[in-house]
Amino acid sequence: MRMKKLGALAIALIAVMGGAYLYWQYALSPTLPQGIAGSNGRLEAERIDVASKYPGRVAEVLVTEGQWVQAGQILARMDASEVDAQLLEAEAAVVQAEQQKLQAQALLRQRRAELDFAKSEYDRTRKLADKGHVSQEQVDQARTVLATAEAGVVAAEAGIDLADAAIKSAQATVARLQSIRSDADLTAPIDGRVQYILAHAGEVVAAGGRVVTLTDLTDLYMNIYLPAREAGLLALQSEARIILDPVPDYVIPATVTFVASKAQFTPKSVETAEERDQLMFRVKLSIPEQLANRYRDRAKAGVLGMGYVRLDETVDWPEWLQVKLPQ
Repeated sequence: MRMKKLGALAIALIAVMGGAYLYWQYALSPTLPQGIAGSNGRLEAERIDVASKYPGRVAEVLVTEGQWVQAGQILARMDASEVDAQLLEAEAAVVQAEQQKLQAQALLRQRRAELDFAKSEYDRTRKLADKGHVSQEQVDQARTVLATAEAGVVAAEAGIDLADAAIKSAQATVARLQSIRSDADLTAPIDGRVQYILAHAGEVVAAGGRVVTLTDLTDLYMNIYLPAREAGLLALQSEARIILDPVPDYVIPATVTFVASKAQFTPKSVETAEERDQLMFRVKLSIPEQLANRYRDRAKAGVLGMGYVRLDETVDWPEWLQVKLPQ
C-alpha cells in the first residue's frame, strides 16, 4: 500500500515538473510579432526503400545502419547462382548459333559452286545437242541438275537467315538474364545514409521485398500545422525559418513548398467562425538542398523543433529569427 502511494506521488511530481518546464519554456520564448506565425514540428527526410525486383534469398548485406553511401554503391546482393547458370547456358547458345551460321555460310559457298558447275554443264550440253552430238535426254538431265543446284542455293541462303535469327534469339536471352543478374546487386539510387537493414543474409524475400532503407539527407523538411486563418495567407516559395531543439542558437532558412488543400483536423461542423478556426492545414517547410548537403553529416531526421512563416511579406524577421548557421 505504501509503495502504491509512493508511486502515485512520484507520478504527480513528474507531472508538476513537466508542467513547470513547459511553462518556463513558454514564458521565456520570444513573442512573435504581428504577421509571423509558428508551430512545432519534426525534422523529416525522404526515405527510399531499396527492394529486390525478384523473389530470392539475400546472399549478403554490405552496409550497416548509419553508414553513408554513394549513389551506385552496392548495398546488398541476392543469391544469383541459378541465374548465373542460365546465363552460361545462354552464352553457350550464342556461340553455338554463331557456329551454325559459319556452317551455313560454308554450305552456301558449296551450293553456289555446284550451281556454277551445273550452269556450265547445262550450257555445254545444250550446245552439243544443237550440233547433234548429244541426245535431248542428256539436255533434260543437265537442266534437272541445274534446277537442283539453284534450289540448293536458296535453301543455303535460308539457312543463314535461320542462323541469324537463332543468334539474335540467344543474344536476347543473354541480355534478359544479364538484366536479371544485374538486378541481383541492390545499389543505392542516391547519396544517403542507411536508416534500416530490413533483411539479412540467408533470409528469403518476395518480389518487391525491402532489404535496405536509405534516408535522403539532401531533402530535409519540417511539417507544421497552422489554423485556416493563417494557412490561407501563406504563399508558396515564401521564406520560413526553422529552429531545432538540440541547437536553439541556430536559425535555419527554409521555404514554404507545400500548403495542404484540405484540413488535417476537421470538426464535425464548420458552420461557425469558432469551429472554422479549428481547421488545421499542413505546411511543408523545405531546407535548401545545397544547405542540407552542406550539413548532411550533422543532419538527423526526427529532431523536434519549431517552424516559423511570414503571413505578411512586408514584415521583417525579428532579430532572434535572423539566419544563423553553425560554422
